Amino acid sequence: MNYIRKQYDTLKARIEEPRRFLQVLAGPRQVGKSTLVGQVLQDTSLPHSMEVADAVDPKDSDWIRRVWESARTTMQLRGERERILVIDEVQKLDNWSEVVKREWDEDTRRQINLKVVLLGSSRLLIKKGLTESLAGRFELIRLGHWSYQEMHDAFGFSLDEYIYFGGYPGAAPMIGDEKRWRKYIKDALVAPAIGKDVLMTSNIYKPVLMKQLFELGCSYSAEILSLTKLLGQLQDSGNVTTLASYLEILDQSAMLTGLQKFANDEARKRGSVPKYQVYNNALLTAYRGRTFEMDRTDARLWGRWVESAVGAHLLAMAEEADYQVYYWREVDSSKKTQEVDFVLVNNGEVTAIEVKSGRRTMNSGLPVFVEMFHPKKSFVVGSGGISLEDFLSADIKVLFE
Repeated sequence: MNYIRKQYDTLKARIEEPRRFLQVLAGPRQVGKSTLVGQVLQDTSLPHSMEVADAVDPKDSDWIRRVWESARTTMQLRGERERILVIDEVQKLDNWSEVVKREWDEDTRRQINLKVVLLGSSRLLIKKGLTESLAGRFELIRLGHWSYQEMHDAFGFSLDEYIYFGGYPGAAPMIGDEKRWRKYIKDALVAPAIGKDVLMTSNIYKPVLMKQLFELGCSYSAEILSLTKLLGQLQDSGNVTTLASYLEILDQSAMLTGLQKFANDEARKRGSVPKYQVYNNALLTAYRGRTFEMDRTDARLWGRWVESAVGAHLLAMAEEADYQVYYWREVDSSKKTQEVDFVLVNNGEVTAIEVKSGRRTMNSGLPVFVEMFHPKKSFVVGSGGISLEDFLSADIKVLFE
């Protein structure tokens, strides 16, 4: 598979222009960061070095200086005028941003034309390092989970296959053997993401609780459930405050989030019951032990899978398109629950989205929400509205133009 994602053109153009900024390619595990960089390096005539910090001792931050100096020395020995240095999983090293700042500034002072690309899978640590030490020195390129359109173009996924199997390119060839596919998702994707990106780079005092929260939270994707009720289903003891902090870390790792309820009052948002949402539907279905065909013929379940796929699509583009994702639910005076599946907020402008799969009944929440909040846009995705395939193929940024 040699599918080229849209970020290829951006990265290639930037490394071929005069040295100005560090290029930072950030995204969750197994979305193709290393593959994308490899494609760019293969198609450029510039000499390059690629180093991976995955197996390096986290305390050995001097490793960055050593590989940087090796690249400089190679340039000198070969008489090169410029070179590209790629460092993968840089955020796993202690004080990485301070070392990068020192070496980058040294090259700038000495006019050494070493162009540097950093790759990282922990959004929390990458963001922290960039803002604390590297302000004004970098450009960020985000690489998110694969969309339906990408999985369709690269692997021939049908819409239903994308809804169930999600958007991990490495797992795509295995969907014909669902047992093998599930094992790959759990062992090759989730285990290292939790074990390395989460537990090793965050202050997690209850790792068993974190793993249980992840698996149980994923099973509730597209559902609203209080942390107190969720806590009652977990085997490891903890408290609501701990769960909330762990859920935030999972969100920063682009695995699982708890959407806040939309409200004009910020305190009501923060105190709301979360709506769980996976970043990739594979994280929802891989742990269930049911087959694709079983779930596809279960109207109630499939309706939730569709809603979760829409939510994952919205989350994948939220940071790049600069909008926040919420849900909305209220109980009216007649004790009837009114709900809107997703509410997007971009620069104060509100968009309300209701998902209807054809196997899921429509509630009356959307017109009630429109009357209360007067959103700029409101629409249905699915039966009676924008087709699900069109919506999952679209760039969400067009909604805000």
